Amino acid sequence: MAMNFDFFNKWVQDNLGIRLEAYKERQMQRRIGNIMQTTGAKTLEEYAKILSKDSKAREEFIEHLTINVTEFYRNKDIFDEFEDVLNKIVVKNTSRPKIWSAACSTGAEPYTLAMILDKNKINGSIVATDIDKVILDKAKSGRYSLHELKNVSKTDISNYFSKKEDGDYEVKPGLKQKITFKRHDLLKDRYESRCDVIVCRNVTIYFKPDARDEVYQNFADALNKGGIFFTGATETINNPEQFGLKKVASFIYQKA
Repeated sequence: MAMNFDFFNKWVQDNLGIRLEAYKERQMQRRIGNIMQTTGAKTLEEYAKILSKDSKAREEFIEHLTINVTEFYRNKDIFDEFEDVLNKIVVKNTSRPKIWSAACSTGAEPYTLAMILDKNKINGSIVATDIDKVILDKAKSGRYSLHELKNVSKTDISNYFSKKEDGDYEVKPGLKQKITFKRHDLLKDRYESRCDVIVCRNVTIYFKPDARDEVYQNFADALNKGGIFFTGATETINNPEQFGLKKVASFIYQKA
């Protein structure tokens, strides 16, 4: 598969608009090989032909390609730190912060942010984006199993979710209306602008260094002066100054 990967990389970019070369190669090739086998294709050329004709196969390819691992209050202690920074830094700069939850996956992260805003009586807005349309549709629905809400307190479940007949829980309309969901590709689409907070966690670890640095610079450019960038617990930025950022907490950086 390796000697045909250049062909497939170009085909995906030309036909699906996705920059595979920005992802770490070994991980990406393994993921593509796994999903390709489910279609019966023996080569990347065969797989490209299937993707060109079968819309369902294309959706499954994109869904498998993206890393949709998320949960409410992921790394709760870090979210506690974020909440503290939100109140001490962001709210002092603006009474209506614009928050961008990038690569939001199934929506657990932006809904977590919406709960934090509501509990702190902060009148902000949230834009949540992801490359995967199927995942975005789930996020918009706001429906989760009780297991998916394992990190959410009983009080928050009662205040912000409605139990449905099938046993799932749905985010209440008041919280949903705080969030605007959009499709967005971090590697090729125009970024949001004039953000006070950007949250993008556990995503850039899958990118090659050059692509990762490009994303970090784009995030920094999208922030207002004094705005903050909240990363994942595996994504320490070793030299934030090169992006015009400074570290203010464990995984939180401020635009200088």
